[in-house]
Amino acid sequence: MTKTIIDAVTRSNLIRPGMKILCAVSGGADSMCLLHVLFENREQFGISVAAAHYNHALRGEESERDCRFVSSFCRDPEIPFYTETGDVEAYAEAHSLGIEEAARVLRYAFLNRAAESAGCSVIATAHNLEDNAETVLFHLLRGGGAEGLAGIPPARDNLIRPLLAVSRQTIEAYLAENEIPYVTDSTNLSDAYTRNRIRHQVMPVLASMNPRFGEAVLRSGELLRQDDACLVAQANAFIEQFYDGFSLPVKELLALHRAISSRVIRRLSPKPLTKMHVDAVLGALRSTERTFVDVPGARILVEQGRITWKEETPTAIFDIELIPGETVELSEPGLRIETKISVYPEKVNGLFKPFCFKCDQIYGRVFLTARRAGDEIRLRGRGCTKSVRKLFMEAGLNNRERLLTPVLRDDRGVLAVYGFGEAERGAPQAGDRILQISIVPVNPLYSMFSNDD
Repeated sequence: MTKTIIDAVTRSNLIRPGMKILCAVSGGADSMCLLHVLFENREQFGISVAAAHYNHALRGEESERDCRFVSSFCRDPEIPFYTETGDVEAYAEAHSLGIEEAARVLRYAFLNRAAESAGCSVIATAHNLEDNAETVLFHLLRGGGAEGLAGIPPARDNLIRPLLAVSRQTIEAYLAENEIPYVTDSTNLSDAYTRNRIRHQVMPVLASMNPRFGEAVLRSGELLRQDDACLVAQANAFIEQFYDGFSLPVKELLALHRAISSRVIRRLSPKPLTKMHVDAVLGALRSTERTFVDVPGARILVEQGRITWKEETPTAIFDIELIPGETVELSEPGLRIETKISVYPEKVNGLFKPFCFKCDQIYGRVFLTARRAGDEIRLRGRGCTKSVRKLFMEAGLNNRERLLTPVLRDDRGVLAVYGFGEAERGAPQAGDRILQISIVPVNPLYSMFSNDD
C-alpha cells in the first residue's frame, strides 16, 4: 500500500520539489497517514515537512489526549510541531456562528499562523476519496449548486489535499502495513450528526451498487468544477464592467443567462444566499416600480433602472402578546401567527403540527418575542435542558436568523422556539383543553430553516 499512496500523491501534481509543507494533523487515521507519507518520503519528493495540531477543546480530556498523541508522535523523528488551543464556544457566540463553522474558522486561522512561523508555503490536509463523496451527498441533501456538488477542491489558495483520490480502505491498510498509530474521535462514531449518518448508512449502500462510487463522484466533481469556473469567470467579467461599487444596471443584468446573473447576485451579496433569495432578487428586477428584497446582511433596492446593495443589521422588532382568536403577521421574518383555544385530538396531523400547550400549565400571559439573555428550554423528547443560545449556535444560525427566530414564552419562561420545538412542560394528552399556536411562513424567502443553497 505504501507504493499505491506514494503514486497517488505523485499523480495529484500538488507536491513539487522545494516545497515547505505544513501538515494539518488531528491524530486520526487520515492525517497520520498524510504526515507519515510526506515526512518519510520528503527526500524523494524534495520537500520539508512540519506538523500542526489545533486543540478545539470541545471534547474535554479526549481533546487533550489527541494533542498529546500528535506531539509525542512528532517528537522522536523531530518533526517541527506547532499547536494551539482555542475557545470555540466563546468565538461562536461572539461572531454569531455555529460550533462547526467557528471551529473551522479558528483552525484555519491557526494553520495559517503556524505555516508562517514554520516558513511553509502550503498547508496539506488529509481529506480523502470518501470525505469528498460524503461532502457531495451532504450538499445534495441541502439542494446545493455546482460549487457544492463539485465536492472538495484538490487545491485552493495555499491549501492542498494530496490524499483526495485515495480511499479510506487504502489509508487504513497503509497504517497497518507501516504500524502507524492513530486516535479515534468519539464524535465520528455517533449518528447524531448528518455527515456521520451519510458515512455509516448511505455510503455502504451506494458502494454496494458501485464499488468505485467515490472515484465516480471525484470525476463528476472535476467536470462540475470546470463548468462552474467558466460561469464564475463570466460573472466576474460582468461585475468588472458594470459594477460601480454600489449598483448594477438592471437591463444588462436581466440580459444575462440565469446561470451567470445568479452568480453575480451571490458574488455581490455580503452573506451566502439560498436559491429562494436569488429567485426573489431576480423577480424584483422585473418590477416596474421601486421595490426591495431583504436578504441576509443586506437590503437590495431596485429603482431607476439599477439594483443597489445596502448592507444593514436587522433588529428584533417583535414583542407581542398572543390573544386566542387573534391573528398576527410579522413582516420582518415573514410569518403569520394564529392563536386559539382547542381540545387536543386523539391523532395529530403529521403534515401540520401547531404548538400545543395544556391550558392549566400556562403561567400568566403568552408572548411571542425574540430570544432573551438566559433563555432556556427543556425540549420534549430530548431529556435535557439547553440554553436557546446554544440551540442557535448548534444549528448554525447567523445573526439575522437569531434575531428573527420567534420564541414563545409565558410568565414562567420559554414555551417553544420556532423551528426547534416545544418545552416538555405543558405537553397535552388527548382530550386536554389546549392553547394552540400556529406559526406559518407567509413568504418562503424568510423561512429560517430552508435547506436550499
